[in-house]
Amino acid sequence: MTGQSDNMKKYCSTVQPSHMAWPENIVVDQEAASTPLARKIIRKMPGVPLHTLSPGMNISELAGKDNRLVIYLKHYRGRFLRPCPATRKYRCCGYQIIHIGENCPLNCSYCILQAYFQDRVLKIWANQEDLWTELDMVLGRDRNRLFRVGTGEFTDSLALEHLTGYSADLAQFLGNYPNVCLELKSKIIDLSWMEKAPSTRKVLPAWSVNSPEIISREEGGASTLEERLKAAGTCADKGFRVCLHFDPIIHYPGWKKGYAHAVEMILDFLRPEHIAYLSLGSFRFMPGLKKTIIRNHPGSDYIYNEFITGLDGKARLLLTLRLEQFKYIAGKLKKGGVSRQIYLCMESDRVWKEALGYTPKDLGGLARHLLNLSFKDKAGL
Repeated sequence: MTGQSDNMKKYCSTVQPSHMAWPENIVVDQEAASTPLARKIIRKMPGVPLHTLSPGMNISELAGKDNRLVIYLKHYRGRFLRPCPATRKYRCCGYQIIHIGENCPLNCSYCILQAYFQDRVLKIWANQEDLWTELDMVLGRDRNRLFRVGTGEFTDSLALEHLTGYSADLAQFLGNYPNVCLELKSKIIDLSWMEKAPSTRKVLPAWSVNSPEIISREEGGASTLEERLKAAGTCADKGFRVCLHFDPIIHYPGWKKGYAHAVEMILDFLRPEHIAYLSLGSFRFMPGLKKTIIRNHPGSDYIYNEFITGLDGKARLLLTLRLEQFKYIAGKLKKGGVSRQIYLCMESDRVWKEALGYTPKDLGGLARHLLNLSFKDKAGL
């Protein structure tokens, strides 16, 4: 493994992360100030005002009316490892979240996080030793139980990697757990974590993908589709398998042309065996998010599409429109050789059957199927 690590180190030294976020203020809990992670982040941002959290301090005020980015280095006291917040009404993939922080420096119009966080305060859990202790206790309890974990639920996995190195630390730590596969899901490019990845089999670099038009109009601050796929191709060349997520799929005039172009680009940069799994998820949202999108992104007219209330209480695109999009995109992917890696995010068995021709039961259960794909060598696909 030494030779491989040396090669990765040589490669990573030339990688320049794209769309780097640079906060204008740092706030730190007194308990977290002496942690290695907090010291590292503070050291990387000389000259950035540093504030120690005090009683009554309003961190949001540091962001100001112009929404300046603020990093808050917090001593986190909750659970670090938790199941994906799914619903029993639809098929869930069984993903386990490693909670490393909250909020995102990107500005995607559809993002659910803007309904939860009304400011640009980026919280980072600085007490990593507590994280390592919890992960060891849960993941190391039964080394025969397989885990598919990731960090891209409450934040982007790589958007702050140039400051935190969190993904690199996780990849290195989880290298000691052969029963764990780590997915790093992002919309930006930073491959510096590769230097610390002990094995190409233990990390699944992942990118959200969409039509180029949607990325350009609705994903503020994110890398382009071409940049993401070039990075995915680089990872594949280094021996990693990658994951792609068409989520959310947006219904807009010209969507067929846009998503066909996206699939063509995927197949230009990646061979089917390079893709561990690929998800399709239609745009869905809690009722309260609509007002937030209209306020924050008045030009995002997809919010006025035909929606119904789903079994989980979320607004969902009309079933006939969802099925049309799923069938179309899946059909393009299957023609390119990507087939059983495709799964639907939060849909019923009926939709699975009509859109893909099979249900999770046919795959042995979705969670089990994705575990099998996560731990399978690419030669076995």
